[in-house]
Amino acid sequence: MIAGQVIARLRSQLWSAGLCAVLVATLSLASAAPHAVTTNAAGEALYRFGRLAADQPLRGERESGVHVEGADAACVNCHRRSGLGAVEGRSFIPPITGQFLFHPKLKNPEDLDLPYIEGARVNREPYTDETLARAIRKGIGVDGRALSYLMPRYAIDDDSMRSLIEYLRQLTAKNVPGVSDSTLQLATIITPDADPLKRQGMLAVLNEYFAEKNATTRAVSPTMRRYRKMMFRAQRRWQLHVWELTGSAATWEAQLQRRLAAEPVFAVISGLGGKDWAPIHHFCEQSALPCLFPNIELPVLGENDFHSLYLSKGVLLEAGLIASQLRERPAEPGLRRLIQVYRGNDVGAAAAAALDAATDGSGLKTLHRVIKAGTAARSELAAALKGVGLADVLVLWLRPADIAALGALAPASSAIFMSGQMAGLENAPLPPAWRMTTRLAYPYDLPDLRRVRVDYPLGWFTIRHIPIVDLQVQADTYLACGLLSETLNHLADTFVRDYLIERIELMLERRVITGYYPRLSLAQGQRVASKGGYVVRFKNPSGAQIIPASDWIIP
Repeated sequence: MIAGQVIARLRSQLWSAGLCAVLVATLSLASAAPHAVTTNAAGEALYRFGRLAADQPLRGERESGVHVEGADAACVNCHRRSGLGAVEGRSFIPPITGQFLFHPKLKNPEDLDLPYIEGARVNREPYTDETLARAIRKGIGVDGRALSYLMPRYAIDDDSMRSLIEYLRQLTAKNVPGVSDSTLQLATIITPDADPLKRQGMLAVLNEYFAEKNATTRAVSPTMRRYRKMMFRAQRRWQLHVWELTGSAATWEAQLQRRLAAEPVFAVISGLGGKDWAPIHHFCEQSALPCLFPNIELPVLGENDFHSLYLSKGVLLEAGLIASQLRERPAEPGLRRLIQVYRGNDVGAAAAAALDAATDGSGLKTLHRVIKAGTAARSELAAALKGVGLADVLVLWLRPADIAALGALAPASSAIFMSGQMAGLENAPLPPAWRMTTRLAYPYDLPDLRRVRVDYPLGWFTIRHIPIVDLQVQADTYLACGLLSETLNHLADTFVRDYLIERIELMLERRVITGYYPRLSLAQGQRVASKGGYVVRFKNPSGAQIIPASDWIIP
């Protein structure tokens, strides 16, 4: 198998050469469905995972003699999950959905009856099942000319070929839920354990952003004949649906299924959760519904998940930051233990497990001290910290109320780490006796370095009289709205949920106003946009000024 880096390099060469990977195509999609629901499991397995019947790997060979196999040979690597191809600079990989492969050649390209997609070619004969099979097996296009040497020539049996072609036909978009000629329906999701102040702040930003967006929306104009002008078609109004969940987490997916059936939406924007986001994540993946940058501390990271995008790994990233610091610490004499303290009903439990995994093999003996939910902080903390010594590493996954209660106790360890996100970042109420020995995991850019990027949304909030109740959550919500707006502008009238995700991946790293994060990027297959953070410490025993105790770390 060819390594992922080689595939990425070859794909880059393909883009820079401006060559098509499998077919020349007109790019587009009618106002369309998120992605077609398909029962063609064999075609999907071949297209997305490079698997033939009987679980045999797909094999291909380029003219250069380079072989690809299995997942490395899958069509999705270049033509993407939507089938609508990709763009980098002025180079394009064409779409291979049935709507465009089999579209009749136009006498006048200006009369194309398909939505706008940058770089689409419309001046070729339509493929047939036979010419498409020839292109895939032999690398010969519909015009009889050879396709790019980077396009593998695949060994595919007749049954698998029929399944693949049928799957490409099914990728043709239908009517997309949540989109009409005048309105784009969007939802945000709030779990019952979400912080009330954060909820207030997030909804204030969402409501104001939607109102401002709609105030500048023009009425729907007639369809334009000139294909290159499709980019400037009338905008749609945004309609926000607030899906507030109730009851236990076991009921949330069913609630969301009912809400989606009653209020079809194109995507979920922002959102707010507490200790458990997994039911919402699973619902969005099963429904092929984009869930864009929710405000949560514990994201769900599945190997083959696609539709949920996160700004940060939250406490999982913090666990990686702490682990990186522990690996750099010199070995100390005597027994060294890693003692982690957290409340059993909070995200600290998952963070502690992640830190255990990241330090496996380090020689540290790991101990968990769990504080029961609803118990008094002072007595429980005293019990949790009993026996902690100088040679121990102490990690605190605690909220501000518990952090403040540490004032009655003296720090016994010389190596103390704390979750910055859970504790309130630089505003954590850490008692003075603990401040000079405690290091904070900090999954954001430093305050002085992010000031200019945060000042922009802060000014926007001020002008619109939005109360600042949690600047980080509100800045992230504003960032999510801006990313969606800019991406939709480039989609023009091509509404496909998978394509929305793919365009966000493409555009994200170009964003200048990134709020709390120094840089955002999403390569294909990545679901988390900010990859690193700092470990910081307080500059003084009092006050909120922090200074870095590490360089920028990408665990």
